[in-house]
Amino acid sequence: MSSITRSIWVLSLVSLFTDMASDMLYPIMPAYLRSIGFSVAFIGLLEGIAEAAAGLSKGYFGYWSDMSGKRLPFVRLGYALSALSKPLMAAMAYPVWVFFVRTLDRLGKGMRTGARDAILADASTNGNRGKIFGFHRSMDTVGAALGPALALIWLYFRPGDYIPLFFIAFLPGMISVLLLFTLKEQNGLSPQGKTVTFSDSIKWLKKAPLRHTEPYCLVCCCSPASTVLKYFCCCVPKTWESAMPAWWVFIFSTTLSSPCLPTHLGDYLIKWE
Repeated sequence: MSSITRSIWVLSLVSLFTDMASDMLYPIMPAYLRSIGFSVAFIGLLEGIAEAAAGLSKGYFGYWSDMSGKRLPFVRLGYALSALSKPLMAAMAYPVWVFFVRTLDRLGKGMRTGARDAILADASTNGNRGKIFGFHRSMDTVGAALGPALALIWLYFRPGDYIPLFFIAFLPGMISVLLLFTLKEQNGLSPQGKTVTFSDSIKWLKKAPLRHTEPYCLVCCCSPASTVLKYFCCCVPKTWESAMPAWWVFIFSTTLSSPCLPTHLGDYLIKWE
């Protein structure tokens, strides 16, 4: 795996620890919110707004990263926001506070994604790009399986004791932030000195060829359907709530190898062209 450089390893480990923290909480989040008075409809509204914040901000912060000529500040701050949101979620049980903190978490995801993927792309070539992104995604998925497994162990010994998990999840989140400070900004990008607006970040859709925009719009429209399984636990009976981390482990364990195989195949197909 000579093409997997140090920076790719660091970013992959960062994603592993961050997903470990996030997916430690995802399975128990609906149960926790219901325990403090949230209805199923309110949980759905909360997650919808949070995911919209992540989706809409990715293009904006990615474009801002291009214009500023910097990658790491966006990556570090984005991961830091997500890490800090974990203990803050359990600090107060007021709906407005929970809305704010959950949105902050997803905003952090939107802030870091474009800049992080740009670093991965810069570290790759046409012949190994699929391998590098597949490796990163696989490490991400390992974290997504480990997180709920740890939550399952905790709840086995401490049934219904959700609050400490939010503070435990802060630890792998902070490890990921600290790892990012071992990376240095790569030279090569020149600041554009341009004021970035949200509309600028989506103007490329008008200029891009139709063959590029059609698949993009199709994926944007269909991808929300993939979250149905993730939020299935919002609707389960209360007697099943303690089993939700096991459901999470099953989902992500079955996808551990899936990111690598197609991306490796894509690299070989490019070489044959």
